[in-house]
Amino acid sequence: MSTSEQPVGTRDWDTAHRAVADVYFPHELRALDERDEVDLTLRTVELGGVTIGRLTWGAAVSIECDYPGAYEVNVPISGRLHSRGHHDELVSAPGQGTIFTADQPSLITRWTADCQVLGVKFDAEHLEREADRIRVAPIRRRLSLPPQIDVSTDAGASWLSLVTALSAQAREPVDLLANPLVGPQLASAVTTAFLLAVTPDSADPDHQMRPGMVKRVLDALHDDPGRPWTLAEMAAIGGTSVRRLQEAFAQFVESSPTRALTDIRLDRAHADLERAEGTVADAAARWGFSSPSRFAAAYRRRYGASPAQTLRGLRGTR
Repeated sequence: MSTSEQPVGTRDWDTAHRAVADVYFPHELRALDERDEVDLTLRTVELGGVTIGRLTWGAAVSIECDYPGAYEVNVPISGRLHSRGHHDELVSAPGQGTIFTADQPSLITRWTADCQVLGVKFDAEHLEREADRIRVAPIRRRLSLPPQIDVSTDAGASWLSLVTALSAQAREPVDLLANPLVGPQLASAVTTAFLLAVTPDSADPDHQMRPGMVKRVLDALHDDPGRPWTLAEMAAIGGTSVRRLQEAFAQFVESSPTRALTDIRLDRAHADLERAEGTVADAAARWGFSSPSRFAAAYRRRYGASPAQTLRGLRGTR
């Protein structure tokens, strides 16, 4: 975890482009007016899985980006942000924020010259894991988020206040944020508050939040999915019996503990194959599948293709 000891400020387009790409995403930047210079100011704080920054270009620009591997939330503090992606033309002004989904191309058609943005980047795995833990989404699925967040609601305003306070720390880094015991807790707080703000049903009294024992077991499975887990070991981590653990997973996860583990393992193996890292047998062994044939069958049911087809298809494009 780190904070930017000095804020970035530059009037050079190339330097500004690189600075923002280093913190957030690679992107295509275009000037929309006749200015020869940009007037970038950028301050960021990184909490591990969550990056918070304040950014203004000082010129009207458009930005095209694919948002690889992370979700982005841009909340204008001033000015307006016009964008287009899987939704129609969308405009966010103070009181609203635009949400960009991981791995979905989107275009900011106009970032006005007077627009200062509070930008929050969530690593996809971090946000999806937190969503899984508080049960606002099924296990390990790409989240379906609304295109905007309303930060004038109670939940939205609470999240914005937290993010605003943390972003102010980028002006003068403090030892507290650099403490490795504090950063993950703050990242989790920012993430949970965001998810609750954009999924109001999760605040409904009838919405069943997962009990602590289920969260503890899911955390352990995510942290070490290749381990040869037994139900007894899972139950011990949850501090409950095997039968009660199975009942809790059926109620709160709509799955069994072993099926949840298989889903997590398949996600990790699929990611390896998409990156063409090793062989099919390597992926199966790395993530705890004792039988390559069972791995292949489970993979095909999940992804509609064999592991070998995924691997061959990617290598064939190189």
